[in-house]
Amino acid sequence: MTHSRRAFALGLAAFGLAGCAGAGTSSNAAGASAGLPADLRPTRNAGYDRWVASFQTRARAQGISAQTLRAGFQGAGFLPGVVTRDRNQTEFKRTLEDYLSIAVSDERLRKGRAAFQRHQGTLADLERQYGVDREIITAIWGLESFFGERRGDVPVISATSTLAYDGRRAAFFEKQLIAALKILQRGDVPARKMTGSWAGAMGHTQFIPTSYQAFAVDHNGDGRRDIWSEDPTDALASTAAYLARNGWKRGVKWGGEQGAGAPSGRALQPQAGGPTFIVTQNFRALKRYNNSDAYAIGVGHLADRIAGAGPLRGTFPPDANGLTKADRISLQKRLTARGHDTGGADGVIGPKTRDAIRAFQTQQGISVTGQPSVSLLSQLR
Repeated sequence: MTHSRRAFALGLAAFGLAGCAGAGTSSNAAGASAGLPADLRPTRNAGYDRWVASFQTRARAQGISAQTLRAGFQGAGFLPGVVTRDRNQTEFKRTLEDYLSIAVSDERLRKGRAAFQRHQGTLADLERQYGVDREIITAIWGLESFFGERRGDVPVISATSTLAYDGRRAAFFEKQLIAALKILQRGDVPARKMTGSWAGAMGHTQFIPTSYQAFAVDHNGDGRRDIWSEDPTDALASTAAYLARNGWKRGVKWGGEQGAGAPSGRALQPQAGGPTFIVTQNFRALKRYNNSDAYAIGVGHLADRIAGAGPLRGTFPPDANGLTKADRISLQKRLTARGHDTGGADGVIGPKTRDAIRAFQTQQGISVTGQPSVSLLSQLR
């Protein structure tokens, strides 16, 4: 039996890359919603209240007890910001070069190596038990929640019930809500600590409730499959179990950049003119976790870097604006030197860099576009 961890596209979960996660670091404690933006706190909504009343009848028919419903919905409510975020998801795609710049940033790599060392005993045990490379487990943890720093603070019952009520994907989210209530009923986590992303993905490695039901494990033997606490053990084990049950083959690499030492497999070049990768069946297993070539390459490359490998040898062509990554880094550094905050010089042109460009263009009295270009780079020399 195979399951997709997400039956809907949430983009780059922890690139936030944890774009679907709540604001800041998860506290996983009662009252966590108090630290959320106003639109992610419960708001009075008569239609939602009527929907909850009718839903509870359906939930009881599926084995959810009255006690669980009371506990689950205590303090829960309609979250307008969840609906806004769901409706405003775009099909924006980064290039693979930008994706990898974020996925395998210096900070993520540094924290990944430190986390790998801190949890090496647990990771080695999981590799022995499930056959999944310990570096792969660590890399998924890094991409999904920045090694536990961005688990999300949004109450899952409120998030999934809001989306089920909203109706765009009513059946899917009602199924997630039922699953979340069954998790509460089993006693894996109290309602006040069941927090996650605005779309209901939970814990260190961002499982949706149905995937949690299917794959979560109690590795530390305390009787609870706890993916929410500060201890990541059960979450990491659940990820290993997920991959093992979705086609991961022990002793086979995910793939690698084409060249000497690359495993046998099929060739893949996700970005025209960029590096080519040779990928194996374990690459397909990674895509069961998130159905994206870029994601699977990001996990694989971050895992390789955590293990001590160097950067990719291949290069990427200039972007649509005629700028190479080195050019974009130079542009960001020059804007910063002029007093404009780009949020760092990583070669990824994001909102802060575009704001910095607009500020410079305004200052210079030239057309304000916020767009990087070769001519702009020349003006900044």
